[in-house]
Amino acid sequence: MLRKTQIILLVAWGISTFAQPKFTISGNVKDKKNGEDVIGSLITVNELNGVGTATNAYGFYSLTLPKGTYEIKITSLGYQSMTQKINLDSNIVLNIPLSEESKQLEEVVVNAERVDRNVRDAQMGVQQLDMKEINKIPVLMGERDVLKTMQLLPGIKSAGEGTSGFNVRGGGSDQNLILLDEAPVYNASHLFGFFSTFNSDAIKDAQVYKGVMPAQYGGRLSSVMDIKMKEGNNQKFGMNGGIGLIASRLTIECPIVKNKGSFLISGRRTYIDQFLKLSPEFKDNSLYFYDLNMKANYQINAKNKVFLSGYFGKDAIGLGSTFGIDWGNATATLRWNSNLSSKWFSNTSLIYSNFNYQIKIKSGKNDFKIVSKIQDLNFKQEFTHYLNPQNTLKFGVNIIHHTIVPGELSTSEGSGVKPFKIEDRYSLENAAFVSNEWKPTEKLSINYGLRLSAFLVMGSGNFATYDKDGDITSTKKYTSGQVVKNYFNPEPRLSANYMLSANKSVKASFGRSVQNLHVINNSGTDNPTDVWLASSNNIKPGIADQVAVGYFQNFKDNTYEFSVETYYKYMQNQLDYKNGTVVNGNENLEASLLSGVGRAYGIEFLMKKKTGRLTGWVGYTLSRSERKIDEINNGSWYAARQDRTHDISVVAMYELSKRWSISATWVYNTGNAVTFPSGKYRIDDKVQFYYTERNGYRMPSYHRLDLGATYTGKQHKRFQSSWTFSIYNAYARMNPYTINFREDPNDASKTQAVQTSLFGIVPAVTYNFKF
Repeated sequence: MLRKTQIILLVAWGISTFAQPKFTISGNVKDKKNGEDVIGSLITVNELNGVGTATNAYGFYSLTLPKGTYEIKITSLGYQSMTQKINLDSNIVLNIPLSEESKQLEEVVVNAERVDRNVRDAQMGVQQLDMKEINKIPVLMGERDVLKTMQLLPGIKSAGEGTSGFNVRGGGSDQNLILLDEAPVYNASHLFGFFSTFNSDAIKDAQVYKGVMPAQYGGRLSSVMDIKMKEGNNQKFGMNGGIGLIASRLTIECPIVKNKGSFLISGRRTYIDQFLKLSPEFKDNSLYFYDLNMKANYQINAKNKVFLSGYFGKDAIGLGSTFGIDWGNATATLRWNSNLSSKWFSNTSLIYSNFNYQIKIKSGKNDFKIVSKIQDLNFKQEFTHYLNPQNTLKFGVNIIHHTIVPGELSTSEGSGVKPFKIEDRYSLENAAFVSNEWKPTEKLSINYGLRLSAFLVMGSGNFATYDKDGDITSTKKYTSGQVVKNYFNPEPRLSANYMLSANKSVKASFGRSVQNLHVINNSGTDNPTDVWLASSNNIKPGIADQVAVGYFQNFKDNTYEFSVETYYKYMQNQLDYKNGTVVNGNENLEASLLSGVGRAYGIEFLMKKKTGRLTGWVGYTLSRSERKIDEINNGSWYAARQDRTHDISVVAMYELSKRWSISATWVYNTGNAVTFPSGKYRIDDKVQFYYTERNGYRMPSYHRLDLGATYTGKQHKRFQSSWTFSIYNAYARMNPYTINFREDPNDASKTQAVQTSLFGIVPAVTYNFKF
């Protein structure tokens, strides 16, 4: 009888709990000082252990709870935590303003409950970059650089000094999706990679996914770097900038209507070309870059907000009137955020992206110009449904129209060069996705989803088919809009996290990614003139399957973070080129391409100190990246160009006082795999080098120490300033940029290896100001 009574009471309690009315609290978390949405803030309930949510990429949150009185806590790194009592007897809209933390020199900064999402989130291989840290890290010429800072993290490697790309977990530099306010940026560098296109003064948030990416992202095999621009101060007018040795920058932000809308304009330009004019020998040469970021937003009503943002950047290098090259990006994003209800959030975006380069050459009567570009028109619709504290559902669609102009050579009248044009190529990249963030128990959380991608190769144009020797077997003409070939691929994504205790967890993930845009390069370095090709009737989409497991632990009240992740990635339809392939200006380039498989595997360690006078991290990666193509190295596995066995980064920042802070970074990595000659022979008394194994040699190891210091001036009510000093390559390591071979002029039986290095010690100073 007692047992029956207990069962009846238990069932009755369960029914009562299930039937208890539930209501939703929702709203936006904002920076109190400037009105910017705060991304990734945690909203937790003190009375309900393990129940909470986080603001999305637009600062919105939604949390459904049973009727009752609660104390909710809002925390976000860099802000003072906040608690608020609510009586939840109906749906509530609560917009929360957060104040920045005051600068402290004690070992523990005021913030009682720090963010520990690195341990609790199911997502693996994700890093959020702190813009305040980026401003302290020493870089070349003192220019703050989000891309260079990202390359100090384990698993993410610079493609080399003076190159524009980076490699993530053994993937090629073209396998990284870089988004600026949702718009793809195809070449994220200035001056051949010495600087990135991103002006840090205009950036609010930057996240990089180097593992299995969420289902809403696609189109690349290795990583996604999602960068959000600032929205502008909707409280008051502000201006800040900096004056450096080679570049200056200025940012202006102002309310359109206070608390409802604002705009931001941020520009940067180098003035190396102005110094060249002082020299009679170089006065007609040009060498500069500029970029311009603009963004405006307006709150239409309590539930609807629109944004318009754009980026425009250009590089120009010229030698008088004889040679000139310029390249640049342009992006535009029109976005509409709508809170459809307390549980539904919608984001609608129209996106434009363009990258192009132009080469001009004039030699005697020969006067010609070469142009190439890739242009996207993009529509994206995403919905988020906050079902309950245990489930958050996301789904949406993405449609991108690609136009690729591979190359066009035009000439002036009387030129001895014959004009030509490689046919433009068109394609339509479609995707639909659905994902769910599910927390079945207090200790277990799972993110699972599916992305369906459909790539359509479109006319108009002539499409050739090649045999294994690269000879054309047939050619077919297609009209505009006619489908030449289509590829359909499902991309499952799964990540899981199990909490071992309050401060440690284990994670596992699996995901498939598909890529339909490819870069072809045989120069050994990444350049803006690299050729983009889309999947076609001859080129299949690249496919990568990645599995990863990891252990995560925080120490001393989340002051320290430790993680170790190991991964294995298998890649299909990986492209390489035949020996002797000419890439640029080759209308039959597809005939010279080879396809095979690849694999990348490794283990990554990260130890990070987040708060206190001393902050920073130590990262180490042990990894391999290999390819296997039947026609190369007799079908044996060979090292990919980006294969590096060891990669170490040490980053330290120390607050000496309220005025002075110092910083240092040290990096080391194994040299890239490279193809060097194995012998030589003579034809018509000219030396010809003989090559055997692809990427069978190594560049020398790379290492470098950078130092920095920042002096913050006395803060006034309306003005503050600082000086930033940096030394790049402090111990003058002459790292190799290229190694070329030539016959010894004094002894024909010997061969000389000639190393070219770019930088010795490079000091820099920048004056920063803010009104």
